[in-house]
Amino acid sequence: MPNLKELKIDFDWKQVVVTDADYKEQSPNQLKQMLFQLYLIRTFENKLLELKNADLIHGPVHTSIGQEGVAVGTMASLCPNDGISGTHRAHHQYLAKACSFFMNEGYDPLSDKIDENVQDYSNILLAEIMGLSLGCCSGRGGSMHLCSPEIGVLGTNAIVGGGIPLATGSAFAEKYKKTGNIVVSFFGDGAINQGAFHEALNLAGAWKLPIIYILENNLYAVATGVAESAAVKELAVRAASYGMPAITVDGMDPLAMKLAVQHCADGIQKTSTPHFIEAKTYRDYHHAGDIPGSAFGYRTKEEEAQWKARDPLENFSAKLISLKIINEAQDQQLKTMVNEIIAKAETYCCDLDGEKKQIKENLKPTAESVTFGLRSDKTEFDGIEFTEPTAMKCDKKMKFVEAISSVTGRWMKKDPDVFVLGEEVGHMKGGPYLATKGLPKRFPGRVLDTPISEAGFTGLAGGAAMSGLKPVVEIMFPDFALVAADQIFNQVGKLRHMYGGDNVDMPFVMRTRIAVGCGYGGQHSMDPTALFSLFSGWTILSPTTAADYIGLFNSAMQSKDPVLMVEHYAHYDKEGLVPDNLDYFIEIGKAAKIHNGSDVTVLTYSYMTDLVKQAAIELEAEGISVDAIDLRTLSLNDIDYETIGESFMRTLNMVIVEQSPASNSIGARIGYECQRRFFDYLDSPIAMVTGADVPTPVSKWAELATMPTIDDIKDSIRKSNARQL
Repeated sequence: MPNLKELKIDFDWKQVVVTDADYKEQSPNQLKQMLFQLYLIRTFENKLLELKNADLIHGPVHTSIGQEGVAVGTMASLCPNDGISGTHRAHHQYLAKACSFFMNEGYDPLSDKIDENVQDYSNILLAEIMGLSLGCCSGRGGSMHLCSPEIGVLGTNAIVGGGIPLATGSAFAEKYKKTGNIVVSFFGDGAINQGAFHEALNLAGAWKLPIIYILENNLYAVATGVAESAAVKELAVRAASYGMPAITVDGMDPLAMKLAVQHCADGIQKTSTPHFIEAKTYRDYHHAGDIPGSAFGYRTKEEEAQWKARDPLENFSAKLISLKIINEAQDQQLKTMVNEIIAKAETYCCDLDGEKKQIKENLKPTAESVTFGLRSDKTEFDGIEFTEPTAMKCDKKMKFVEAISSVTGRWMKKDPDVFVLGEEVGHMKGGPYLATKGLPKRFPGRVLDTPISEAGFTGLAGGAAMSGLKPVVEIMFPDFALVAADQIFNQVGKLRHMYGGDNVDMPFVMRTRIAVGCGYGGQHSMDPTALFSLFSGWTILSPTTAADYIGLFNSAMQSKDPVLMVEHYAHYDKEGLVPDNLDYFIEIGKAAKIHNGSDVTVLTYSYMTDLVKQAAIELEAEGISVDAIDLRTLSLNDIDYETIGESFMRTLNMVIVEQSPASNSIGARIGYECQRRFFDYLDSPIAMVTGADVPTPVSKWAELATMPTIDDIKDSIRKSNARQL
């Protein structure tokens, strides 16, 4: 046996214990507000179940009946400008945040007029859950995706754990801008087993972000109990791994929650350390709907009855009455008030046809509105003059990789909201590829080396972008985007549209380098273009010269949409001519002609542009005239079909050339759209040149065998010209 020394972890873990003295120390008005909010939420949720059962709500309804105390107590300790983020079960958080935003500490709901905003946000929330155009997300979010940044509801999320990195990014933005605000991230016990939870909390702990993570432990992730899913009995101990204090609290007691959150908020102000709260609570019904969980056999009626005896509404009301803060008549007055608010909200959304309710026809979203807000309206480009490098004096030599660092530095100099993050971007004298050379020294604290946690730092960047910053994120190899797929595609790529089209912007630039030809193998050599093109919220740019990179990067940074900059390693050391002034913009969605001809149109991008140009020159000796186009913009919504059409209607033949394997290619989709648009001009089938349809091997010789050659390109062009395809 080895000699073993016992070690102990330094973990600040406490439990909130509430006494009558704590009640007496509170503002009576605020306690009345809290009871008002409890009743409002419960009445609202019961109305939702009624409407769902009447088939007036499409999609799931995850009520928080039983969990109201967590939200109400939390909001009682937050400032109006603090932000919250939640999960698919967040109606209680939305309503409590709206109420607390408009109710100051001196407000007495029993004697003061109800703020009309409380009615308005009750209407808006109900409209959203019913899928109506006047909802907070124009009906697109429904019950699970709620967003009202103006009152601090940063966004709720249907992916378990998916919103935690975004909330962490919002907290990063608050620290970056030195606002003094904090962010609260709510999630359930199911989320603590998600990688996003661990990656986000690690970043928050390492970077000392002003955030409170609140675990609403209602014991079940759908029907799977905590005892089945977690290796620890007390979930609060997870916080120990990330250097943050933890509080365990009775989530059924709104005052206990208020005190816990206040303690954590004070702690953040004093130590700049994020905090963790485990609120032990219970949902009265099954995961969704109004059927008890016991009906499905995963919990007992006895367990449900025990928790029902701790109901936050009944017990909080009884406590206030016993302490003579309110009397029974005033308690009933509060119930009557919320009944009227919810009745008005229902009338806001529904008409009565006899005894049958119907959704108001004029509130249903129109088919024409469905695409609104998928992308920015481009007003951020108002006043911008787009200029091609060919129209400027370019007499300054610069390598492609130098163009990356130079134009990034230019943006960091002129816009303090720009920051760079990624793995090793601040180390090794400019990151692994020297693409951030000189920037860490010039801009201390704004070039951030991250842990190896792509989901964590891309999600953080997404939350920061939603909060007004302009992150430039480096993904070291495109394949690593798959590790962060939820944050990149389900979150960053969708949230603008999902949250209604005008609630949030996403000024998010991601850079990544294709390494085909470097011998990095099948998990480091992906071309990300086709993957990102599957998600309509992303713009994809692929510059092939230093001058193009600068102009397109400027447009990417000006954009309020997420943009992927695809770089190829083979271009990094290539030298090109650029203008002295780096502040020019190349229009997104504008292709570039790289060779003029009249026989065959060739579409290409990235590394293949060099081979296509060489093939075009060599084919001139055979009398074949190639009209070659570097697409540059590769997001399918933005392909330059005007330039393509002008060429194709002259040549009547087309070849699409890519380095990526056929299964990871966008050429077939571009080819389909070309034949759809220009079918009458087709003289032969559209030809495709791609790499071998295999993961890229490490072997130098095997890797070369997977890559298209000039001979492959010339052969395809010859066949297209001869109509022999």
